[in-house]
Amino acid sequence: MKSLFELSREGRRGVRLPKFDVKKADLDKKFKRDSDAKLPEVSELDTVRHFTRLSELNFSIDKNFYPLGSCTMKYNPKIEEKVASLEGFLYSHPAHILNNNIESIQGSLESIYKTQKLLCEITGMDDFTLSPQAGAHGEMTGIMLIDAYHKEKGNKKRFVIVPDSSHGTNPATASMVGYEVITIKSDENGVMNMEEFKKAMSDEVAAVMLTVPNTLGIFNPYIKEICDIAHSYDALMYYDGANLNAILGVVRPGDLGFDVMHINLHKTFATPHGGGGPGCGPVGVKEYLKPFMPKPQVEFKDGKYALKDAGEKTIGRVSFYFGNYLVAIKALTYMLILGKEGLENVSKKAVLNANYIRVKLKDFYDLPYDRTCMHEVVFSAKSLQKEYGVKALDVAKYLLDFGLHAPTVYFPLIVKEAMMIEPTETESKESIDEFCDKMIEAAKLAKTNPEALKEAPKNLPISRPDETKAARELDICDK
Repeated sequence: MKSLFELSREGRRGVRLPKFDVKKADLDKKFKRDSDAKLPEVSELDTVRHFTRLSELNFSIDKNFYPLGSCTMKYNPKIEEKVASLEGFLYSHPAHILNNNIESIQGSLESIYKTQKLLCEITGMDDFTLSPQAGAHGEMTGIMLIDAYHKEKGNKKRFVIVPDSSHGTNPATASMVGYEVITIKSDENGVMNMEEFKKAMSDEVAAVMLTVPNTLGIFNPYIKEICDIAHSYDALMYYDGANLNAILGVVRPGDLGFDVMHINLHKTFATPHGGGGPGCGPVGVKEYLKPFMPKPQVEFKDGKYALKDAGEKTIGRVSFYFGNYLVAIKALTYMLILGKEGLENVSKKAVLNANYIRVKLKDFYDLPYDRTCMHEVVFSAKSLQKEYGVKALDVAKYLLDFGLHAPTVYFPLIVKEAMMIEPTETESKESIDEFCDKMIEAAKLAKTNPEALKEAPKNLPISRPDETKAARELDICDK
């Protein structure tokens, strides 16, 4: 597909403005360009067609099946967009808070307050902040809260424990807050090795960060014991909420023994994700961590909503005002529409769909942990690579030719040639069957014509770019 610069023709214009009838301002030389801007010269029609074609090349959940593992990508109901676009929400401005004019934004403050209360009820936490602007930002906030808790008590803590199946943001966040990371290997069942965990625990451990279920899609049966052991050393339990979609409405992390958690509203609560919109990573805490929560905070007092004093122990601000506020509005809409039974149905259908895929594909790909999974399942192309030279990447590229997004490949790192699939609850049996049929077709083709897989995709503008070179020699300019 040609770029706008390749479509450019000298002298071509999309709009012709009438001559100015006012005198041009004489700008200071330092504000003037030394040469004309090298902009494409195209007609309005050229421009419209160009961007329309680009939009058709975009891959989105509205057009295609998106089985991206460990990163819940489900359909975003359009009613959420309509509610978030209501003028009262859309044009609510933080300056009202700065000017202490909160009477005019009672609806906005109420929506924040009710979102926090609902999240508390759903997760078993005692308080929430909506300020963090994404999951990783939420993790940072959560570990900062844990750090503040230990410093307040005078605890001398050095370490944070994570399993080897953790999301990469877990150890990264712990390190950024100043902790050393202890990584515990997984056992033969795909969960954190309990004996190794017990050996690693000490009075110097500040927190244990776990994703439940983990990135293999497995629910850890020892979770209550892990929480009890951690608490015996006054270490806090951090719940990585990336996989909350598996237990939504069924199990509450706070009831399991977790002290802090973040939620990816842009995953679990069906708000736009990735390139489709900003994130939102609310953080929930138990009662004893409330004094450290970031500001601003909302309270309901004397019949109206207001900002309350965060107190001296607060970790301060982690973002401007209330983060990506309209994302929270979309999540609130989602929760109110579904209700308790609907949220519970979300997780049950997500788990059912993942296990349907597990059973349907396990005769064609390696299944490192052949057991009932939760919301996602991890296969491996290890045997295909060994016998036919076909890698997980080849299978992933093959799917692209059929309008199917590839599953996550090569993660978690503990599975060689990993292919991680998360169908979510919003996909129909027909769309899942179509995906499985192509996965089976790829596995069979690997045995009969492996080169066909290695040459895929053939129908896309770009087939197999040198990704390393593209990163090291980044060139986003059209000369």
